[in-house]
Amino acid sequence: MRRPGDRARPPRSSPRLEHPDPRFLRYANPVPAHADHTAILAVPEIRVTMLENGLRVATESSLAARTATVGVWIDTGSRYENEEADGVAHFLEHMLFKGTGTRGGGQLEKKIEDIGGHLNAYTSLEQTTYYANVLDKDVPRAMNILADILQNSKLDKQRIENERNVILREMQEVEGQSEEVIFEHLHATAFQYTSLGRPILGSSDDVKSITKESLEAYIKKHYTASRMVISVAGNVKHEDIVQQAKELFSNLPTDPTTDGMLVAKEPATFTGSEVRIIDDDMPLAQFAVAFNGASWADPDSIALMVMQTMLGSWNKSAGGGKHMGSELVQRVAINEIAESIMAFNTNYKDTGLFGVYAVAKSAGGGKHMGWVPSLFSELVQRVAISEIAESRIPIPEIFARIDAVDPSTIRRGANRFIFDQVHQRK
Repeated sequence: MRRPGDRARPPRSSPRLEHPDPRFLRYANPVPAHADHTAILAVPEIRVTMLENGLRVATESSLAARTATVGVWIDTGSRYENEEADGVAHFLEHMLFKGTGTRGGGQLEKKIEDIGGHLNAYTSLEQTTYYANVLDKDVPRAMNILADILQNSKLDKQRIENERNVILREMQEVEGQSEEVIFEHLHATAFQYTSLGRPILGSSDDVKSITKESLEAYIKKHYTASRMVISVAGNVKHEDIVQQAKELFSNLPTDPTTDGMLVAKEPATFTGSEVRIIDDDMPLAQFAVAFNGASWADPDSIALMVMQTMLGSWNKSAGGGKHMGSELVQRVAINEIAESIMAFNTNYKDTGLFGVYAVAKSAGGGKHMGWVPSLFSELVQRVAISEIAESRIPIPEIFARIDAVDPSTIRRGANRFIFDQVHQRK
């Protein structure tokens, strides 16, 4: 409070750039300043309740919405499989849609489709998810169906045989998707001899050997209450969802083992290595170069997310590469190094991968990969505050952390994950 007689202080001016670039001053001053995100962060509150069995319930209520998404997120995926049972996590995801004690296989999806909803699932290296998009009034019905498939699936032996053939055909289709194959080989060589290096679908021999007993054992060990989160967003009330979860998800296994315990028992180890597959019939060379990245909990994970956005992506068919904001894209386009390029940043529980995927003309072979490490280290060492200002990731929950990223943060992350690894190779 200003007392009588005190002189009023002139308003504090914001710091300005010595050589301002109008491209970056169009919307705001890129010089770091205190940012008030109150309006942006005025989003529905996320509420979390843990039940007695360890199951967590998270909701984001938006009473103006007329729809809702109901999902069950499980901290398990192909990473937690035994080596002799690769592919069981993905196989199980397929089987849980094939019928329960009270609903036939076709009824599960039909029950959701009849009310205008959508039921789906996916399996990744560290996570399996089952979810439904429905109208707000149908949330209890979606919760009931998800609870049924997760606790009462029959796993009929004949259906297992039928689904085995479906998955084997799916594996053949994936083999024809070059980008999928490249990233599968990347994980296999970067995390060789560890569970992160094994494919999500498993091998054909593994899929042929999966039995009802192996599926049931996986459910008992990994589909436990302490490793599940029921997440609901839309026109819902938190108390209602918690009560429904208590009533519907009471028969889940309660093994206290967490995914963190399993990761600590078998951590992923990054191995600097290389794998090449030569096919003279392919007109283009596709490759990925990656550095050992950051885990989800690593403080530098946000810096790497911003770096990925700064490096960007580009496809020659879209044009405009020479005028893109990313200097990486500019160099690739001007020098015609590649037909397309994409920076990627993948985070896991205890590690990650940060790098670039590109498609180039086959002429030159392995020379394509040589420019990536040196160009990465050069670009990130010259990062400017204006580039960071244009690369902010617009997710309200992490605005404050992104605002804290400055050139020194980027350089620190680059030194740790890229520069040091480049020089260790020399």
